[in-house]
Amino acid sequence: MHQGCSHFAISDIDSKGNLIESSQYCYAHTENKDEIQNKIYDYIRSHDKIIGMNASGITFTNIDFTNKGFFGCDFSHCFFVGIKTKGMRIRISNFAFSIFSDSNFLESNVHFTSFAGAKFSHVLFTGSDMIQNNFCGISSFQSSFDDSDLYSSYFINAKLIDTSFRNCNIKETVFYEITQQNISFRQSNTNAAVFDKRGSALFTGLEELDVPRGVQKGPGL
Repeated sequence: MHQGCSHFAISDIDSKGNLIESSQYCYAHTENKDEIQNKIYDYIRSHDKIIGMNASGITFTNIDFTNKGFFGCDFSHCFFVGIKTKGMRIRISNFAFSIFSDSNFLESNVHFTSFAGAKFSHVLFTGSDMIQNNFCGISSFQSSFDDSDLYSSYFINAKLIDTSFRNCNIKETVFYEITQQNISFRQSNTNAAVFDKRGSALFTGLEELDVPRGVQKGPGL
């Protein structure tokens, strides 16, 4: 680890093509950035199932993630530009503070994953299963989650501009304190989502809430 740096080391690929964790530094402090980046590109291209990869900080441009599976991976602080994929699967991975631009993640299946603080510009998640994900603090511009299942995901403090949630399942999805401009929930079950503040659980007669304190469940849950 580089002195004063708290980030985990970037993943590397050994001579047999296996994913390893023997790199000394995170990507920002790695001297051979191009070499490491190309190794990770090649590994993703040649594997359909990627487990435990740390690619934090890397830029991915015009790479095809179609039918790829990512499990327990770290893609925080990455740049995704011109990415095209269909049928991508993601479980328990981290995309926090990453930037997504002009990319398609159509019919993807993403569960228990964090996109906290990420930025989306001209990004399509249309027709995807995005279950119990963290979108808190995201900024989304001219993007679409149409026809997706967003069950029990969190968009707390999200900035949503020209973003569409048409025909989505947003049951128990939390949109608390969002900033919104020209967004659409047409044909989505907004009565089952969470948008407003609530008083204390004691005052409302509820003993337990399965949403953050101060957040109200929508009617019909």
